[in-house]
Amino acid sequence: MKTMKKILCVLLAVLTVCFGFAACSSSSDNTADSSDTAAEETAKVKVIDIDLTEEEYAFGVDKDQPDLLKSTNDFIAKIQGDGTFDAICNKYFGDGTPEAVTSAKEDSTKDQLVVATNAAFEPFEYTQGDSYYGIDMEIAKLLADELGKELVIKNMDFDSVCLSVGQHKADIAMAGLTVKPDREEYVTFSTSYYTASQRIIVTGDNTEFDACKTADEVVAILNAKDKASTKIGVQNGTTAQFYVEGDAEWGFDGVPAQCVGYKNGSLAVQDLINGNLNYVIIDSAPASCITDAINAVA
Repeated sequence: MKTMKKILCVLLAVLTVCFGFAACSSSSDNTADSSDTAAEETAKVKVIDIDLTEEEYAFGVDKDQPDLLKSTNDFIAKIQGDGTFDAICNKYFGDGTPEAVTSAKEDSTKDQLVVATNAAFEPFEYTQGDSYYGIDMEIAKLLADELGKELVIKNMDFDSVCLSVGQHKADIAMAGLTVKPDREEYVTFSTSYYTASQRIIVTGDNTEFDACKTADEVVAILNAKDKASTKIGVQNGTTAQFYVEGDAEWGFDGVPAQCVGYKNGSLAVQDLINGNLNYVIIDSAPASCITDAINAVA
């Protein structure tokens, strides 16, 4: 009997340990699942990863400077051919380290390349302190060096970028510019250097687009909205504004919503969080940068 009792005790001990491991494993799995769910629920905003448009970025050159246009096109071909452009992009989309770019003071007595930009469009152009960062800004510095000129960066509202070049207040516009016919009234576009798209940003708890696989499905949901009660935030003068309001040249039918313009995408997304907008539409790369930055803040 004692032997039998010992055997039963050993079996019970083994079973207890096994159930203990099973319970721990189940608890661990549930905790992991809960963490993933919590992370999704705590995200303030999210980007719907479906391209609504496809467009080309280029630089806008002063119409009266054909030599600068040729030099710019030659330079774009050079950096795309030798891997420099990919290396710059890796600093902002990969594991590289962004480099600061400084601007000289504008001086008509010096040989300078004056660049018009809107430095609120990360990762293409933005500021930290007195320095400029971004894909366009690093290209601007390299282009100025290639031309043997001193770089001057003039930061302004996006709406003024092409106009500034058209009025000969700057030599070239480098601001994540989409090639668009009406902008050619002020500038001559260089060859394209980047393919971009528009994406929609929603609050973290919004699930209405979760089942969408195509742009048509997203558009169908937007088109079913009531214009009187739907507000979409955009950056003034950008493709997103034309997309929401409708633009025949682009082939955009428009969206039944009130288009609310902002000086930059970050302000629009913040207003989305504040409950003053239903959606925000901006370029895909800035959309990711803005949402990542906002969600990282506790």
